Amino acid sequence: MLTYQQTLEYLYASQPAFHLVGAAAYKPGLDNTYRLMAHLGNPHEKLHAVHVAGTNGKGSTSHLIAATLQAQGYKVGLFTSPHLVDFRERIRISGKMIPEQTVVQFVADNRAFLDEVRPSFFETTMAMAFWYFIEQQVDIAVIEVGLGGRLDSTNILTPLLSVITNIGIDHTEFLGDTLAQIAQEKAGIIKPNVPCVIGETHPETQGVFLAHARECGILGNGLETTDCRIWFADQCGYMRKRRLKEVPECQLKGIYQDKNQQTAFVALQVLRNHCGVTLSRKAIAQGFAQVCTLTGLRGRWEILSKSPLTICDTGHNSHGIRYVSKQLCQLLANQTELPDSPLQTPSSTLRIVFGMVGDKDIDVVLSVLPEQAVYYFTQPATSRAFSAQQLQAKWQALHPTHIDNLSFTSVSEALAAAKKDASSKDIIFIGGSNYIVGEVLSAPHNNRTITAQ
Repeated sequence: MLTYQQTLEYLYASQPAFHLVGAAAYKPGLDNTYRLMAHLGNPHEKLHAVHVAGTNGKGSTSHLIAATLQAQGYKVGLFTSPHLVDFRERIRISGKMIPEQTVVQFVADNRAFLDEVRPSFFETTMAMAFWYFIEQQVDIAVIEVGLGGRLDSTNILTPLLSVITNIGIDHTEFLGDTLAQIAQEKAGIIKPNVPCVIGETHPETQGVFLAHARECGILGNGLETTDCRIWFADQCGYMRKRRLKEVPECQLKGIYQDKNQQTAFVALQVLRNHCGVTLSRKAIAQGFAQVCTLTGLRGRWEILSKSPLTICDTGHNSHGIRYVSKQLCQLLANQTELPDSPLQTPSSTLRIVFGMVGDKDIDVVLSVLPEQAVYYFTQPATSRAFSAQQLQAKWQALHPTHIDNLSFTSVSEALAAAKKDASSKDIIFIGGSNYIVGEVLSAPHNNRTITAQ
């Protein structure tokens, strides 16, 4: 039998993985998925699940929902992607990663079928998760969509609740290049007689969601009717600025998390009030306050060091980077405070270790990054990486008078240079890609369970 590492090498080598090769791994359509499910006894038909889609925030929202269900005492499956350090992060039960030996045994038991069908890496991983959740008799599973919605492998589910966090421009080669087109794909997870929560609305997308809800019979005759089972979280009055006491204090401190918290909070209310799921206020408060501790979530505005203040975040498209940039500028201007950390002042220097993959909206992302910073451009160790030198050149073209930037061929070299240049009062930010953050978290001194600040 293969070792765990050999098993992963087999999965990566024999089945295209999006996180390694990008678009070449994308297999639209659900035929292979249904074949896999039938081979495994159709575990998707036995799962009680919450299905979460969206351009950004679906991972954080999934973890918030899962953590709250855990706090209530449920045995909770959680399927997310991509992983940052360990493949097993994708498949957890009540915060514990799937055992290595279970991964090995699943592949060994099903290898002949996998070799015949040649599913994608994501399809196989999802099948493994669904099978494992049923084998372990989870009470409820939180399932994050991989890409899009309508044609995503996870869309074979008929869940208790569907959640769509937001719509932004990303993966345009698959989903379309307008918000309305992308919303059409995400709205594909809305199903007949299944309640749905939409996190953020936009003039271009709300009509799309309402049309799908009407087709699925969950809109009723109008938004105010009692048989309406679609909720727009940003219109429900649960936002912090409107009803501060409603949304619990949360362990996730990125300012973009306010919207994810609001979406998760409304989703939990719907689960409790319309889906027959028992949830107490105490469980909701605990789930939000201990989301990273309970589920193992990492890389979301995570503080790695306090002197100098060093933060990493997995935001990797313009929609997410706008929030990151705003919070970095607020931090530099001392408009936000962090407990037990040196006081940042306007004289502190912001040092940004930044790299991206080539299939993102690079020009737009660079245009929304803070200008008043020293940049250490780099590239992750993947074939999808965008060259650090090209990234530096693009930045320089946007800011011809800005001379404080360097390029490095490895993440470790870029971070080492930033640390060497920094004083204890400076801020180091690491981001631009899941790969960049993953490489940093994989370093021996960071490869541990950590409480997000």
